[in-house]
Order: sequence, then C-alpha cells, then structure tokens
Amino acid sequence: MRILGIDPGSRRTGIGVVDSIDHKVIYVHHQVVATKDQDFPTRLKDIFEGVAAVIAEFGPTEAAVESVFLSHNPSSALKLGQARGAAICAAVSVGMAVHEYAPTAIKKAVVGTGHADKAQVQHMVSLLLGLKQLPDSDPADALAAAIAHAHHRQTSDRIGAPMRWRRRR
Repeated sequence: MRILGIDPGSRRTGIGVVDSIDHKVIYVHHQVVATKDQDFPTRLKDIFEGVAAVIAEFGPTEAAVESVFLSHNPSSALKLGQARGAAICAAVSVGMAVHEYAPTAIKKAVVGTGHADKAQVQHMVSLLLGLKQLPDSDPADALAAAIAHAHHRQTSDRIGAPMRWRRRR
C-alpha cells in the first residue's frame, strides 16, 4: 500500500509518501508545497494543485492527515482548516480514503511520546526511513503521519479489526 502523508499549512504544506510492504515502511518521496505571497484563495488553489500533482505522480492509495488542533488565534485556526480542506479535497477528488490522526497520536507512533518536539520527529522519521539527512520539519511531519497510518493499518490487519476501527480520528 502506498500512503500519502499531509502536514497542512496555509503557507507551507508538507507532503510525504511511503510504501507499507510486509510490515515495513519504505520511503518514496517528500516535498513542501510552498505558496507564494498572494491572496488566500490562490494559496488554497496552489495547495490543492500541489497535492494533486503528487498524487498523480506517485499514485498513493490512502492518505493520512493531522487533525485540527486548537489554536489561541482563531484567524490562524480558520486558515489552517481551509488549507487542510484543500489538501483533503485533492485526495478525495481521486477517490482516496483519508484518515485523520491527532498530532499527539502521530508523535507517539513515531517517537514514542505524544509530546515530542519537531527535532525529535525529524530524527525518528530519518531513522525509521533510512534517510541520509533530516527532512525539513513540514515534510517530516507529513512522513510521520504516513508512518503512523502504516503502523495503525498493519496492526488492524494483523488483529482483523473491522473497518470502522481502521478509520481512527
């Protein structure tokens, strides 16, 4: 199974792609969709098109995305939610299943603690995927989401969990 991980942001959206084969997670690709300083609707279009281009090139079958977290700034939270929606729409528009995970669940699956910092996530993603250098924080978070989904999916498959348990939020 090929998994697309998405770390949404209104200015920088991290994207990571991994393969999950025989209980192993294998690195495929990562990048950042960086939007230019332009009006917000155009930035959302750039996010949608950037994610759609990765989907077209690498053909993932499922997507994992961080769920929305609470923010002290309502305006920032709204923009993040809209960026997240643009990325999710790119996946759903081609029929992909999208699985949502809390940031703490992703960190726990990859680092072992739900309160890991960005440097710890980057380091563990690099170790788990055998990367020669640390990815930037945005694609590292996206790869972490994909790894977390691969681990949850593998566990569900092993224990024969029904599909409703596979769509963790």
